[in-house]
Amino acid sequence: MRRANSENQEIVYQRLILKREIIQTNDGSTTIHLPEWNESYHSKHGAIQEAYHVFIKNGLSLFESMPISILEIGFGTGLNSFITFVESKKNSQKIDYVGVEAYPVALEEALQMNYAISIEESEKDMFKKMHEVGWEEKHQLSENFSLTKRQQFFQDINDENAFDLIYFDAFGFRVQPELWSEEIFEAMFKALKTNGILVTYACRTSIKNAMLSAGFSVKKLPGAPGKREMLRASKEV
Repeated sequence: MRRANSENQEIVYQRLILKREIIQTNDGSTTIHLPEWNESYHSKHGAIQEAYHVFIKNGLSLFESMPISILEIGFGTGLNSFITFVESKKNSQKIDYVGVEAYPVALEEALQMNYAISIEESEKDMFKKMHEVGWEEKHQLSENFSLTKRQQFFQDINDENAFDLIYFDAFGFRVQPELWSEEIFEAMFKALKTNGILVTYACRTSIKNAMLSAGFSVKKLPGAPGKREMLRASKEV
C-alpha cells in the first residue's frame, strides 16, 4: 500500500480485526475470515491445498535442493512458512525465510489453525515456535531453516537482489488493490536476484500488466482447485 494510505489502512484494519472468524475450508484446513470485507487469509476452496499448489509446486520445487532465500509477502497465519519448513526438512534443503506482515496474527489465534495436525503433527511445536519467536531478528529454527519476521508495510520493502523466490500472498485485489500496484511490483523486482521468481494465487489482467510494467516476464499457470489460473513472474535481466 502507498505510504499516504498507511494510517487510513491501519484504522480500517484495527476496526475489522475485532470481527474475525475461524472457518474451515473445503480441504478441511482452517483459515481466518474477515466478514466485513468478505475476505479470508486463504482460499475457501482449501487453504493447505492452495498453499502447496501455488507456493511449493509452482515455486519452491523449481529450485530443487539448492539453498535459497525466500521473501513472503503476508506472513499471516504462518501456513506458507510452515509448509516450507516441512519441505526443507524432507528435502534437506537450506532455506533462509523472511516473512513480512504489517498486522501480525495473535498467537492465540494462530494456534487455532489446524495446519500442524493436517500437514505434519510431529512438528506441532515448530509451528508454535514460528509464532513465538521475536520480530526483526533472524532465528535458526533447524539446521536447514532460518526465519526472520518483519513487521512492515509492503511499500516500505527496500531489499535489493536479496531473494531467489517471493511468495506473494497479500489480501486480494478486490479489497486492497493498492497492494497489487506497479509500485509494489517494482519493489518486488528489485528485491529478487537475477532469474528469481515470484508466485501468487492471483491472475487478474491488471495485476499481470503491473508485473509486466515493473519489468517481469509473466506466465499464466493452472490455478489451485477452485481457481482457474495463477501467475508466475520471473526476473530475466
